[in-house]
Amino acid sequence: MSSEPHILIVEDDREIRGLIARFLKSNDFRVSTAGDGREMDRILVDSRIDLVILDVMLPHEDGLSICRRLRSQTKLPIIMVSAKGEELDRVLGLELGADDYLVKPFASRELLARVRAVLRRSNGQQDEPPADASHRFQFHGWTLDALRRSLTDPGGARVSVTDGEFDLLRVFCQRPGRLLSRDQLIDLTQGRAAGPNERSIDILVVRLRRKIETDPQRPDLIKTVRSGGYMFTPDVEAQ
Repeated sequence: MSSEPHILIVEDDREIRGLIARFLKSNDFRVSTAGDGREMDRILVDSRIDLVILDVMLPHEDGLSICRRLRSQTKLPIIMVSAKGEELDRVLGLELGADDYLVKPFASRELLARVRAVLRRSNGQQDEPPADASHRFQFHGWTLDALRRSLTDPGGARVSVTDGEFDLLRVFCQRPGRLLSRDQLIDLTQGRAAGPNERSIDILVVRLRRKIETDPQRPDLIKTVRSGGYMFTPDVEAQ
């Protein structure tokens, strides 16, 4: 996995979505795309996103509603794009919490400049550094490599994990034996890019258990603490 900024494009027009994605990738960004708010929510559960490019005119839930919803739950940077260029539309988008507003059609270079500017401003709100600066963690025969962003099972086989699953497991490995609430886990794994609600953590825990537990229905490694949160129970060797 790369450390390049991860941009999420929420745009229902497939051609425009593809053009923006290809352009940003050519300028050293990681890119995910969604056609509506529901696809966006699924991506936010699985991935750590650094910035959202959000179209106003979307099916099911419009971009203004999505912006309001995101801003009530997270500080994730948002650039709104729309064919509506009236001053009232721009003001409304910014008042709802967008960090910038770009009117279609726009030049690719202008979008790139806006993205870089918003990311520079948001970098002043970075989360506190991890409690443990180690890059390699071993537990119960498993190996988590933070540099390669890889997970290896006791038999030496690499196990596929999403960004969200990896970040959550790394937080557990950095804090073994500690009770961590869902709110703490959201802050530690996703920070300002937190997903729509704390249920995202429950979903990631279920997925992790399926991959690392001998019996996911009776987990030994990731314990649920009633009315508390989760605790990672194995001994962890950090390198």
